[in-house]
Amino acid sequence: MRRSLYMTAGGELSLNLDSDAIRAVLNSGEGLLWVDLCDEPTTASRPLLEQVFNFHPLAIDDALEEKHVPKIDDWGGYLYLVVHALHFIEGEDDPLSTMELDIFLGPNYLVTHTLQPIPSIEQVWEQCQRDERILRRGVQRLLYSITDEMATNTMPVVEAIDEAIDHLEDSIFDNPDSSLLERIFTYKRALLALRRILMPQREVFNKLARGDFALIKPESRMFFRDVYDHLVRLHDITEGLRDLVTGALDTYLSVVSNKMNEVMKTLTVITTLFMPLAFLTGFFGTNFFQPAIPLPVWTGKAVFYGFLAAMVLVPAAMYIWMRRRAWA
Repeated sequence: MRRSLYMTAGGELSLNLDSDAIRAVLNSGEGLLWVDLCDEPTTASRPLLEQVFNFHPLAIDDALEEKHVPKIDDWGGYLYLVVHALHFIEGEDDPLSTMELDIFLGPNYLVTHTLQPIPSIEQVWEQCQRDERILRRGVQRLLYSITDEMATNTMPVVEAIDEAIDHLEDSIFDNPDSSLLERIFTYKRALLALRRILMPQREVFNKLARGDFALIKPESRMFFRDVYDHLVRLHDITEGLRDLVTGALDTYLSVVSNKMNEVMKTLTVITTLFMPLAFLTGFFGTNFFQPAIPLPVWTGKAVFYGFLAAMVLVPAAMYIWMRRRAWA
């Protein structure tokens, strides 16, 4: 789907310009034009980018054919940016998903390309139609509005991961099973993917805020510095969450080890209690030797009852002794 917004220098707003009208706007260099390409076939987008906007073929290939981490390229008359929006769904095998946004920023135009709708784009698009002041402020402020909305929408994603880790930590002491260990590693992978996005995306806005590009006016740099500050804060929170997941893994291993120690302790106590009984039955049950003289006393009732008493009292005495030494 291709859609466009155009505000003239006089403040008149037009929607959905055709290719000839877009070419006329670019030739005039006046007003502000925003063209959004969302899930547009490559065969339809490429002629517009090549023949109307005259973008470099490599930049077009980057936008239409390839996937990139966040970056920014200066092509002289325009900037090409790649930023990512994030989405988190708890319970999925891969809970963190990313949506790439390709942006071409020119003197009086902005071209955005996505493979699927991004909430931040939709929000700013609706705001531009309700409040024309966003477009009156210029194309760089429009870029700021989009990227600031994306940074703002990233915070709920980080908060959702934080909440999921809190639930994970509570579950460790209740039921530390193998599925819990799988969830821990799932969140570790999600946070690693989040870090791989936030770090280069932070550097993109650091370059915009430092004034590395002639196309960015000095009065607009402070706005991109604001986005940069948001991303720095998000990155710091992400690093803290990575430490929490690592701590949760250590806690899980400790809890499992303690449970195993309790099981081994119980089995050891039971084995130890029955060791003297096994010795007695084994010793008196041997039949390798025949007594040289009759020993009827060993088969009397007194010996039988004494043997039974020993089988009861010896484990009881050993248990009491181990309890005093805090072994059981």
